[in-house]
Amino acid sequence: MSKRNASMLGDAYKSTKQPRHWSLGLVGSMKDPELIVKQSDRVVAIRDKYPKAKVHYLVLPQDDINSIYGLNKNHISLLEEFGDFYEELKENHDGATLRAGFHAVPSLQRLHMHVISSDMVSPCLKTKVHWNSFTTKFFIPYQDVLSELKESGSIQKISTELHKSLMSTDLQCNQCSFKPKNMPQLKEHLFTHVK
Repeated sequence: MSKRNASMLGDAYKSTKQPRHWSLGLVGSMKDPELIVKQSDRVVAIRDKYPKAKVHYLVLPQDDINSIYGLNKNHISLLEEFGDFYEELKENHDGATLRAGFHAVPSLQRLHMHVISSDMVSPCLKTKVHWNSFTTKFFIPYQDVLSELKESGSIQKISTELHKSLMSTDLQCNQCSFKPKNMPQLKEHLFTHVK
């Protein structure tokens, strides 16, 4: 076979090869030295590539755990290390109010805890679903997940009905009682809270 034919065959193979699904993107991101802010043998903290606030990190396990629903009592010390990372990230952002938590139905595979500032000012915050995933009970606080894991040995899934209800919750500012008509109005309003 000529080099040209071999090259064409290689190109044909590349074009038919399926790309990795976007939901697996965190696995690559957690190995990217440009994104890593801290890591240990068991845990890595990275900058979110599409931050939904001025400060937005993800804390992930080095082990392949799909989501909070893959956790059991053997993972308590791992989750406590997530908390240690959260505390250290808070120290690095004195003056910012940071929250840590998990999405009840994560869109990305690989367990990940969000550490996010309450300002919610970001060009990547675009939709009502983005907003509601961080400002309703869909965002399960870190301490609640750790407590449930210690008490029950697992995390209870939310119902499909509750998921839909939380995603369709009316918009409301997370810092005051303002109820905007749409996302552009909310995003403009959020700047009034920026110091």
